[in-house]
Amino acid sequence: MKKRAIFDVGGIVPASLPEVSPVMDALSGYIARALRQPLPAEVAERARLHLVDTVAAMVSGSRLLPGKRAAAYVRTQAGRKDAGVIGTSLITSVQFAALANGMSGHGDETDDTHPPSRTHPGTCIVPAALAVCERDQLSGQKLLRAMVLGYDVCARTVIALAPTPVSSTYGHLFGAAAAAAALLRLDARRVRYVLAYAGQQASGLYTRLRDSQHVEKAYAVGGMPAHNGVQTALMVKSGFTGVEDVFSGDHNLFATYSPAGDPQVLAHGLGQEYEIMRSAIKCWSAGGPIQGPLHVLREMMALHRIGPDDVEKLVARLPDKELSIVSNREMPNISLQHLLAVMLVDGTLTFASAHDVGRMKDQKVRALRQRIETVGDPGLTDSLRRWRCVMEIRLKDGRTLRHQTMAALGTAENPISRAVEERKALDLMGRIIGRRRAAELIAALWNVERISNLRALRSLYIR
Repeated sequence: MKKRAIFDVGGIVPASLPEVSPVMDALSGYIARALRQPLPAEVAERARLHLVDTVAAMVSGSRLLPGKRAAAYVRTQAGRKDAGVIGTSLITSVQFAALANGMSGHGDETDDTHPPSRTHPGTCIVPAALAVCERDQLSGQKLLRAMVLGYDVCARTVIALAPTPVSSTYGHLFGAAAAAAALLRLDARRVRYVLAYAGQQASGLYTRLRDSQHVEKAYAVGGMPAHNGVQTALMVKSGFTGVEDVFSGDHNLFATYSPAGDPQVLAHGLGQEYEIMRSAIKCWSAGGPIQGPLHVLREMMALHRIGPDDVEKLVARLPDKELSIVSNREMPNISLQHLLAVMLVDGTLTFASAHDVGRMKDQKVRALRQRIETVGDPGLTDSLRRWRCVMEIRLKDGRTLRHQTMAALGTAENPISRAVEERKALDLMGRIIGRRRAAELIAALWNVERISNLRALRSLYIR
């Protein structure tokens, strides 16, 4: 443990100084130095994939209800012209840009995830980092490094707080705050203040899962932590001071929320084990637990050339807790049985078909749903949540087909390629900004490290 002197504008403040734990020393130092550390090539490439995926989710989400509500709110707020609201012509303050883009990014279930921590890092970290980069006219290289840092802090925060089932939004806030602090070039001491203010704001309830319109959920998962993370870093940048170690000492974050948690996780493997490498990208514009069944069904359809008229019975087995999230939900893009039926009828799944509420009443789809059975299987439970599924299809000609995945396409063990991500991103963005401009934006993001001033992206993402 190290004793620290405390400074303010008037000099040294005499006080009984708290000790700063080795964990906080390591974490705050790492955040302060992060933008000066080059990324391994494979980490940088994975970050580009997640950047393209998240920007596509934000453009797409700008036309969904959460994105529309966020833009309408921001439009009423006078302020600085720091950063753009993606998918619109709005230029607003850095905090409000982070808020709106964060809500658009999680306007549905298109955005990425970090399955081991059950977080959605992209939709809070990318909006926060991009807004600061636009405000300060920073480079794409800095954006990418700040993004990887945010994923590290986001995931580690939630995993460290386990086994208490705290909201994933705790990690989202700390991740966004860390990314913003690094981009604002705060030193290690001021990073510790940022983490203290993040601790004061740590919040979020899973009641958001009951939000059928996804507005509160988009705010809690994306907009709130992106906005608050940026604001926290800006407050410290302007001179706010605070407690130097929110993770140890009296009334610390762990003692308050998770006494059985392990603070050591926060600093373990920093700079060597990158959490973005354990993150996942959804191939289909649907909830995470649906990815495995869609993956298996699509492969079976392609391999055996089967369609809806061939199927007598389809049984999909997946982890029981995963099934409870997506079983017969009212929203089409998170209803497993509905989307399996749509894929069988259409031969594939697009953003439009996954979100078409009218298809919920389509007679052919409804009839096919009657032949689909889903089973929650505890034996398929996986702590890394690799979207497992075992499927059996009984055909009308008497044959029975079986297929499975223990790591669906898009998971860390089975990552998607640039080509697959590009198809998804074009599907999401083409209908909003046009396929030509969408292709230009994707190309720019693949080469983001060559962009010296990220304001250059505005001409591609505004509408």
